[in-house]
Amino acid sequence: MKSSQRKDVIMDLLMQTGTVTVDALAARFDVSRMTVHRDLDELETSGFLRKIRGGATAQSSSQFESDFRFREKLAAEEKQRIAVAAAAMVEPGQTIIVDDSSSAGAMAPHLVDLAPLTVISNNLAVIELLAASAGIKLIALGGQYSRKFNGFFGLVTEEALRALRADIAFLSSSAIHGAAVFHQEQEVVHTKRLMLAAAERAYLLVDHGKFGRRALHFFTKLDAFDAVLTGDEIDPGQQAAIQEAGIRLNVVGR
Repeated sequence: MKSSQRKDVIMDLLMQTGTVTVDALAARFDVSRMTVHRDLDELETSGFLRKIRGGATAQSSSQFESDFRFREKLAAEEKQRIAVAAAAMVEPGQTIIVDDSSSAGAMAPHLVDLAPLTVISNNLAVIELLAASAGIKLIALGGQYSRKFNGFFGLVTEEALRALRADIAFLSSSAIHGAAVFHQEQEVVHTKRLMLAAAERAYLLVDHGKFGRRALHFFTKLDAFDAVLTGDEIDPGQQAAIQEAGIRLNVVGR
């Protein structure tokens, strides 16, 4: 098996299990542990995983964000509830922004029935789903495609956003600590900030696991959003702290 094939299998395994070990991969591929380490090094350099003692993981950390395929599976039912609640805030005729996140991206199927609607997005999954929807005017933000985030970023994306305005932006991020929002990737932060600035109103869609976490780059303060939407799985202490900070928190029940 070629290195490229092994790396594809490694990523498939990571998307299923979250963690792989060097010994298990060496046995599976019938190669040396050194060969496995080289494959993992290359995947880590490309940003698809992070190495840990004895193996690798797709789990995020303060400096590493998971591949979109892995994130889509995390808190999937909660994200769907949040997406339905967010879509209920949209009125036909509006222009909305949907970012690259799996949380905001989950809104896409629920937007079809809200036509006429203009949707601006850098999220390839959203673009593909809405491209054939009658009544949806789709503004797909071009730029450099990221396989890891399944979205578009960079100068072209940013210049397009500077020229656009929307009624509502639906955004997410990977970490909330205190009353601030963070993300691991500075290029993603740049794009999200421009989306926030382009919209008259903005909502942050985050599952309960994002609270109390840290990430490398500061994105914005929570009070930059008109409300934060999350599931009722949120820790009561974290919920109280957010509300005591004066942040409007919409808790979506099961």
